[in-house]
Amino acid sequence: MPEIAEIIRSKRKTIALVVQPGGRLVVRAPQRASLKQIHAIVERHAAWVEARMKEMESLSAPRTFAEGSSLPYLGQDYPLRLAPGPGSGLRFDGASFTLADGATSQAAALFEQWYRRQARKVFTERACYFAAKYGFVYEKLRLSSARTRWGSCSSKGTLSFTWRLVLAPPDVVDYVVVHELAHLRVKNHSPDFWRVVESILPDYKSRRKWLKTNGASLNWP
Repeated sequence: MPEIAEIIRSKRKTIALVVQPGGRLVVRAPQRASLKQIHAIVERHAAWVEARMKEMESLSAPRTFAEGSSLPYLGQDYPLRLAPGPGSGLRFDGASFTLADGATSQAAALFEQWYRRQARKVFTERACYFAAKYGFVYEKLRLSSARTRWGSCSSKGTLSFTWRLVLAPPDVVDYVVVHELAHLRVKNHSPDFWRVVESILPDYKSRRKWLKTNGASLNWP
């Protein structure tokens, strides 16, 4: 049976199995769930858990920055080109990334800086678009470095999004943006909340499913 790394208990009603980057199995369980019940669930889904662990372990492998390496942006992978010279800049022309071969040791940091700049532009643009079209009013937008929480909406109307979300496809970005904007009207995840989301994105369930299935791949580096 797969090894459980952590059990998190809450007021939830069902037991959920979450395989985190690196292959770490976390069980989210109701307060009253016994260890026997938890182990039974894990054993019942052992094949799925083990397959997911292998997948997550492969996703956590160190990223390389060699000529021809693939780097993600808005749901697509783009090749990396190395240009001769000691420069420290990173360029993107819509078809590929270009980095000075003398800057490969700083590549991870340079890419993160670039992703953060793009994330702020993309999230601001999409939040402004949906806010104007559907009458939402938010206070401000900020970036976070969260690895599993894609977005949040504070009681004061501040929208927060992890910059890592800019690695996801545009329709998934839109889902998270709309999700947090909807919290300006409904603070919880009641049926009323999901009706607000669905009124804007009728196919939100498929977008949410993509995020649940592929979210671990958005880790960086």
